[in-house]
Amino acid sequence: MVTGEAVRYRRHGGPEVLELEEAPPPEPGPGQVRVAVRAAGVNPVDWKIRSGLMGAPPDGPSGTGLELAGTVDAVGPGVTRWEVGRPVFGRATGALATHALASAGDLLAKPGWLAYERAAALPVAAETAYRALGLLGDPAGRTLLIHAVAGGVGLVAAQLAVARGATVVGTAGERHHAFLREIGVHPVTYGDGLEERLPGPVDLVLDASGRDVLGLSVRLTGDPARVVTIADPAGAARHGVVFSTGSPGAPLEEVFAEVLPLVRAGALRLPIAEVFPLERAADAHRRSEDGHHLGKLVVAVAGDLNAEAGLPR
Repeated sequence: MVTGEAVRYRRHGGPEVLELEEAPPPEPGPGQVRVAVRAAGVNPVDWKIRSGLMGAPPDGPSGTGLELAGTVDAVGPGVTRWEVGRPVFGRATGALATHALASAGDLLAKPGWLAYERAAALPVAAETAYRALGLLGDPAGRTLLIHAVAGGVGLVAAQLAVARGATVVGTAGERHHAFLREIGVHPVTYGDGLEERLPGPVDLVLDASGRDVLGLSVRLTGDPARVVTIADPAGAARHGVVFSTGSPGAPLEEVFAEVLPLVRAGALRLPIAEVFPLERAADAHRRSEDGHHLGKLVVAVAGDLNAEAGLPR
């Protein structure tokens, strides 16, 4: 009998509630695919759910992780698109595990040129960035300000916007400014006095920080319809700004029809800040909560744990 492991928690709390447990591989139901996980991404929403900031308390063991890369391990009834052994990446639930279930439509074929660790880092950031930019409209010829541009969503959104013809200004810590300039972003330090540090007028704003910046953002653009936040729902309600959530999300085929060619051409770079082994999932959550890293955090379930880690390509 095949055995497996999964990172789970049974109550809300800090990273210490996460435990690596033995878990039999789940059986895929109709329309589902079981993936043998090679790598999984870590996102702020993971620790927000785990800590109790989002959703109801867990009723029994709950997994964590929303994106992965691996190989198809089994398919459920009605699935004809995928065959066992096919390398894939995409969205899933409970991705920090040796095996995870995904809807067949939430997976994409992983190209051979894309490493598993890098594939696992892309789905959430790319889908969120693509969706948020879609709400802001065509950025060509306009100046887009991104709050917290050095995170996964911010970096993908910035590079998509640049590719679409926008001028991008982004807030970030000074240690990330050199990389941001490399990818075509005008970096500014976040914090008090931000308005005076901006290089000029701002047409559109994407808030990925949640640091009470929406009032300023509306003043800068002159119109709450030109501001989207993915991190501050309460502030969005106060200021009349659009708050974009991940449900149901944009179709991954649509997202990656634009994203993958940019990644392959080197026009979209998403650095991996650190790669953690599965048994250190709690440390990955801690690092995510601490923030201030450039790009994405990844948990490697199988393979070379250090493959391409930290290389901002």
